[in-house]
Amino acid sequence: MTKKNLEEPQALQLIENENLGRAESDTRQFVTFIAGDEVFAVDMAPVQEIIRVPDVVRVPLAPPTLEGLANLRGKVLPIISLRRIFGFEEIEYNDATRAIVIDIGQPLGFVVDRVASVVGVESSKIEGVESIRSTVNTELLSGLIKDVGGHAMIMVLDFAKLIAQEFAEIAAIDKNIDTTSGRDIGAKQEEDGASDELQLVSFEVADQEYAMVIEEVQEIVQIPEEIIHVPHSEAHVVGIMTLRNRLLPLVNLRRMFDLPSRDNDDHSRIVVVSLGATSVGVVMDSVNEVLRVAKVDVDAVPGLLTRDGALADITDICRLDNGKRLVSIISADNLFRHSAVKEAIMTVETLQDDTKLGIADASVDATADDDEQVVVFRLDKEEFGVPIDSVQEIVRVPEELTHIPKAPVFVEGVINLRGSVLPVIDLRRRLGMPAVERSDRQRVMVFLIAGMRTGFIVDSVAEVLKIHKSSIEPAPRLSNEQSKLLARMANLEKQQRMVQLIEPAHLINDSDMAKLSELSA
Repeated sequence: MTKKNLEEPQALQLIENENLGRAESDTRQFVTFIAGDEVFAVDMAPVQEIIRVPDVVRVPLAPPTLEGLANLRGKVLPIISLRRIFGFEEIEYNDATRAIVIDIGQPLGFVVDRVASVVGVESSKIEGVESIRSTVNTELLSGLIKDVGGHAMIMVLDFAKLIAQEFAEIAAIDKNIDTTSGRDIGAKQEEDGASDELQLVSFEVADQEYAMVIEEVQEIVQIPEEIIHVPHSEAHVVGIMTLRNRLLPLVNLRRMFDLPSRDNDDHSRIVVVSLGATSVGVVMDSVNEVLRVAKVDVDAVPGLLTRDGALADITDICRLDNGKRLVSIISADNLFRHSAVKEAIMTVETLQDDTKLGIADASVDATADDDEQVVVFRLDKEEFGVPIDSVQEIVRVPEELTHIPKAPVFVEGVINLRGSVLPVIDLRRRLGMPAVERSDRQRVMVFLIAGMRTGFIVDSVAEVLKIHKSSIEPAPRLSNEQSKLLARMANLEKQQRMVQLIEPAHLINDSDMAKLSELSA
C-alpha cells in the first residue's frame, strides 16, 4: 500500500466520531490497522486523528513503550509504540508508519505499522473473545470482527485497558471517562468557546491541493467495484453507487474543473460531501490529510476570480509552510450549485438523511503577563530547564572526582567547592539515561535541596531563557516519578522547541537525601 492511500482515515476518523455521537445505528465505525503480523481495530469514538509519526523529545523516567513527546499544533502529544507494548520486534519507520491519536482523558499517539482502512461493521459481526481466550491473551481485547475488509479476523483493541496497564498515571487522570461513549464533539466546542482555526480535509486533483472544511465532509470511501452509470448524463457525472443501503450520486472533480481526465487507481477516493439532507460523492485523485489552519492564514479569493469556472467553487486559499504551500478551499454550498452536482442529485430518487457535523476546536488558553526565567541545559539531544533561582552556581567538572568508600551508588564522587564537600551525581544516571565519557562541555549544576548543596553533572549548559508563562503547561503524566520531577514543560511552538522543566526538589528522594547528609557531615 502506498503513501497517499493511507491518508483517507485521517479525515474520516474525526468525522465519524462526531457522527456516531449524534445518530443511532446498527453499524459501528472502526479504524483498522496493522502492527506486526496482526490486524487490529479501534472504535472510531476515541480516535481524534491519524498523523505521520512526528519528531519526538525523549522523556526520562517514562515507560519504555514511550517513544517521546511531540508537538502537535502547539499541544504536547505522547507518542507510544504499539510494537513495544505487544513485544514485537522493532522495525524502522517508513512511509506507511502512522500514529493513531486516541483521546482518553489526554490525547496519546499510538504508532502502528500502517493504517488499513475505515470500516463500518454491523453489530452482528462483532463477537466476544471467549473463543480464542485459550490460545491468545485477550486481556486487551474487547471483541472480534470477522470477514470484514478482506480480513478473516480483526481484533478490537480496548485502549482504556491498554493505557491502564501500560500507563497507570494516565489512566488515573480521569477514571470517569468512557472511551467508547462517542461524546459529542460539537458539545465540547460549546464548552471550549469559538475556535480560531479551520479544520480541513485536504485532497489532490491533477497535482493541485484542495480542501473542504471537515463539517461539510461526511465520510471518505474507496471507489466501489460497481458504479451504476446513468445514460445520457454529462461527462462529469460518474454515476450512482450504493453506500450502506442508500444511493449516492457521484461526480468527478477533474471533469467539473475542466482538467485532463485519468483513470481511477488505488489512490483514488470518494469524498462524501453533505449539505443539509443532501449528499453527493466527489471523486478525488487522492486524499492527503486533516489540516488545522489558523484563520489568519486563510485569505478570500478575489471577487474577480470567482465569477465563473472552477474558481466559482473556491472561496478561500490558505497559506501553509510560510506561503510555500497553497491550498484552495472548496465551498460545499457553491459546489452544490454546480450544474453537474444538480444533475447527479436529480438522478437519485431517494437520498438518506445525513447529519451535518460540527468541528472540534482547540480552546484558546488564557495567557499570563509575566515570564519565568530558567537555566536551560542539555542531556543528549534533549533540553531541560530549572528555575534560575534554584541554581546556586555552575562549575566545571574536575578532571577527577574523589570517590568515597561506601558512598551511595548514585553518587559519582565529591569535590571540594571552596572548602565544602559537594556530593556530585550524574544526572544522566539519575534519569535512567545511558552514560557518556567526560568532556569539556560538561558542567556541574549546584542546587540547594532540603538545605543541602548537591551537584549534578549535565552534558552542557545552554542558556538562561525567559519563557512566557502561557508557553508552560503540565507535562503528560507518564509515571509517578516522572510526574513529580518533570511535571511541567515549556512548549515553544514558534521555535519548534520543547524544554522539559525539572523540579530540583524532587531530584533526590528522602531516603537518598539522608544518605547524602551522612556523606557531607
